Amino acid sequence: MRLVHWSPEEMFARLDDVLFIYAEAMNYQHEIVEMRRGFIAAHTQRAGFRAVATMDGDKVAGFSYGYHGKPGQWWHEQVRSGLTAAGYQRWMADCFELVELHVLPYAQGHGLGQAQLLSLLDGVPRRTVILSTPEGESRAWRLYRRMGFQDVLRDHEFLGDDRPFAVLGHDLPLDQPDPPGA
Repeated sequence: MRLVHWSPEEMFARLDDVLFIYAEAMNYQHEIVEMRRGFIAAHTQRAGFRAVATMDGDKVAGFSYGYHGKPGQWWHEQVRSGLTAAGYQRWMADCFELVELHVLPYAQGHGLGQAQLLSLLDGVPRRTVILSTPEGESRAWRLYRRMGFQDVLRDHEFLGDDRPFAVLGHDLPLDQPDPPGA
């Protein structure tokens, strides 16, 4: 398996693979995920867009992407509504929004998510990174905690999803975690 950086055009060209992985990793019905096609395509045009994919031969086994967060963007405003003015300044005034980070179930547990995370955030010219993940024990949750992400909001409700989410943040640059057993 190898990591590759995708341009906006390369990610757009692999949108079917991205949507399939998103549905599998989040346990969403593929029909529901299809509605995200336009949103993801639009995200590729946002300032500071970056994407990383894990390739297993010519098959996409994982992907992650994000961009510079700014007022007026849907997710940005959803999170902002739950923060104090000080919390907003701390976490969102100069942030990179990590929109998605997913690895197919067969490839999970081998450090691919961490590798994608580190590669995606390497050299990001922002003060913080912020993301949301469903509340509850999961591989993603353990990855973010191991990498030192802090609580920004807990049990946050996003319009259109009835699950509670944790919003997590970290200062940039992101430090390499200690190796297991260190």
